[in-house]
Amino acid sequence: MHGQYVFTVRVRLEPAQPSISLEPGSETTTVTVRRGAPEPGTDGWRFFRDTLWRGEVADEAHVRRLAEDWLDLPVESVSFSELQVDTAYFDAMKSAIAADLDAFNAETVSETLSKYLGSSIRVQDV
Repeated sequence: MHGQYVFTVRVRLEPAQPSISLEPGSETTTVTVRRGAPEPGTDGWRFFRDTLWRGEVADEAHVRRLAEDWLDLPVESVSFSELQVDTAYFDAMKSAIAADLDAFNAETVSETLSKYLGSSIRVQDV
């Protein structure tokens, strides 16, 4: 079972020593960050509920701070790309959501997935 959140993060590079400088205009770069998705039903598995809304970052300042912790670099912006899962993860996720719909303020699993992830779920078995 495998799941991961994929984000596009724009980071700012800052020299650690005063004698080092960066070419003007090259201080920022964009990277793809993959964050493992906790197994459904375990601690932290509701990350999507707490951070996303309709497939977008719900509170950019909060997610920017999270990304700074993940990368230990200053982050200028973060955008959510997708949740990549295999079939086993997706089935377990839907079961965990169904068992606790009240936590998502939703009536169905489909409503929950749409509300928080929009169409940004990719199910693929490799």
